[in-house]
Amino acid sequence: MAGNQLGKTLAGAAEAAMHLTGRYPDWWDGRRFDKPIVMLAGSESYELTRDGVQRLMVGPPMNEEDWGTGCIPKAAIVGTPTRRSGVSGALDSVTVRHVSGGVSILLFKAYEQGRGKWQANTVDYVWFDEEPPEDVYFEGITRTNATRGSIAVTFTPLKGMSTVVARYILEKSPDREVITMTIDDAEHYTPEERQRIIDSYPAHEREARTKGVPSLGSGRIFPVAEESITIAPFEIPKHWVQIGGLDFGWDHPFGAAGCAWDRDADVFYVTKVYREREATPIIHAAALKPWGAWLPWSWPHDGLQHDKGSGEQLATQYRAQGLNMLPERATFEDGTNGVEAGLSDMLQRMQTGRWKVFSTCGEWFEEFRLYHRKDGKVVKERDDVISASRYALMMKRFARVKADAAAWKFSERKVI
Repeated sequence: MAGNQLGKTLAGAAEAAMHLTGRYPDWWDGRRFDKPIVMLAGSESYELTRDGVQRLMVGPPMNEEDWGTGCIPKAAIVGTPTRRSGVSGALDSVTVRHVSGGVSILLFKAYEQGRGKWQANTVDYVWFDEEPPEDVYFEGITRTNATRGSIAVTFTPLKGMSTVVARYILEKSPDREVITMTIDDAEHYTPEERQRIIDSYPAHEREARTKGVPSLGSGRIFPVAEESITIAPFEIPKHWVQIGGLDFGWDHPFGAAGCAWDRDADVFYVTKVYREREATPIIHAAALKPWGAWLPWSWPHDGLQHDKGSGEQLATQYRAQGLNMLPERATFEDGTNGVEAGLSDMLQRMQTGRWKVFSTCGEWFEEFRLYHRKDGKVVKERDDVISASRYALMMKRFARVKADAAAWKFSERKVI
């Protein structure tokens, strides 16, 4: 997933050519095919497939003499590629010589044909350039089942949280991965050109078109620029108070956030985060105790846990593991605990420069980019560390100054 004009199609073409020819550079540590393959590649229409995928793989579409100047070397093209009728300059297939001695077959397709036209024989590799419709995408997967083949999708996520995008972002699995590329990775633009490009897009499309972040439009919960809340890590001043927040979880991840509050300026900072799924309180507590035995922890009234325990029971388990759990669940000063009230407080702080997040909190920003509403309701997915930071904000009145080891031990003896 990448912004517009950053090189995602070029990257896709380069990898596709490697697989078709079997010619891999020494530094390539991805999948390798040691025999000829059959590949499907295409985009939204035959015109776009011709001007994008075909041009970068074979060469300029209107000049047959230039075929072989794309990512597939001319010497590797066997015979004359077959043309597609009805679309000027478009090809139907290319036969490619593989280093093993056989030949690979590249078939060009288009989404506009519908899933039926993607029902080829079993193939080894499918490359979708730009986001395919759900039915076409799953048809592509079906074509690779028997061969245990691979699927590549190169696109700018302008359709928001679609089924295809959600499969990669919300349905994490060992068999798939997301690589993002932002305009800051595009070295062919100067800093001035990057800023000009960013400024040229409407605000609601900026993150999708320049960073490859799914466009959530009006459904986005925090419609603020990521740069406006990001801050480089620094040592927390001794007089600032700190607090942690927990979001219990099992099937969905357990999340934790360490936060600091500058009471003088009323700025709330998220300084560190932790996220892990399907692990016990013993594991989570072991990861969090190094943050400081003195650190008070806020927690929600309930939590999804494998034993379906209540928030109170879970708080007791974490307290038994040595975390300094606050005695009561997270609420505002008036005793309420509404989600919308907490999100509104967070958003107002972001908009007024009073909510900052350390740039090292990668998981927090992952969730921030995708946090959205559907049909007016908050989508409770991939919000674990964000929720943890919200609980910390709600209970900031119980935040405390960092205690050194001697003071903490003295405090413990005094309590006993």
